[in-house]
Amino acid sequence: MKPQVLGGWGLMILLVVSILSFTSSDHIAQAAQAKSAEPLSYVCHRATGAIKIDGKLNDAAWSKVKWTEFFVDIEGDAKPRPAYKTRVKMLWDDNYFYFAADLEEPHVWATLTKRDSVIFHDNDFEVFIDPEGDTLNYYELEINALNTVWDLQLDKPYRHGGKPNDGWNATGWKTAVSVAGTINNPKDKDRGWSVEMALPWKDLTGSSRPIGAPKAGDRWRVNFSRVEWQHEIVDGKYQKVKGRKEDNWVWSPQGEINMHIPEKWGYVQFSK
Repeated sequence: MKPQVLGGWGLMILLVVSILSFTSSDHIAQAAQAKSAEPLSYVCHRATGAIKIDGKLNDAAWSKVKWTEFFVDIEGDAKPRPAYKTRVKMLWDDNYFYFAADLEEPHVWATLTKRDSVIFHDNDFEVFIDPEGDTLNYYELEINALNTVWDLQLDKPYRHGGKPNDGWNATGWKTAVSVAGTINNPKDKDRGWSVEMALPWKDLTGSSRPIGAPKAGDRWRVNFSRVEWQHEIVDGKYQKVKGRKEDNWVWSPQGEINMHIPEKWGYVQFSK
């Protein structure tokens, strides 16, 4: 077939169509990216009964509330989905903010046993709370599979010169871990581990908000993180692979490898 030669008007039309097509697809991609970057939200209901902090998540109160979405990579859609599933539930009452986490993990291991160790040097689960949603005076709670914890408060994010206050302790904080398998035993395959926490409102004293439980309808900024290290088995023990960085999996994606951007955390609204 003899090729057709486009005249001046034909070339102009082709150019305009190409530009519109590119612009349209670019806008669609930007809109999708913006939508994926929107913080997630969760309605936190009042507990309907007692919760025993034993890590087993079998209290009747937990069965009545939904899980969060499964965690994603901290960078969001720019990275593959995590290798193992993680999800969280929340409840509240007049005294405590409750958290339940389920972490899929075929090899449960941990090494740190001293409180206020840098827990994310092990595989861990982390909670971040900004009661006023102003990125100031927020809290970070970390726990490993041995139920070893680290609690600290930050006056502002590190990028703004924030300094962690390791001296802050949630003195009434209750935690428990249950392992579905055997911890630190590479000879078998585990299902994972679960975490239960009860954080007293009275311990959240670092901000200007009134000390005590929130009111129904209040909305806080909250996020969760899971640090996962690649491991190998050396002399019958788990050992982190040298030179490999950790994976960071979160509830509401941050868009970059940095949990200390509170304005990107999720929203938790307290409800009756």
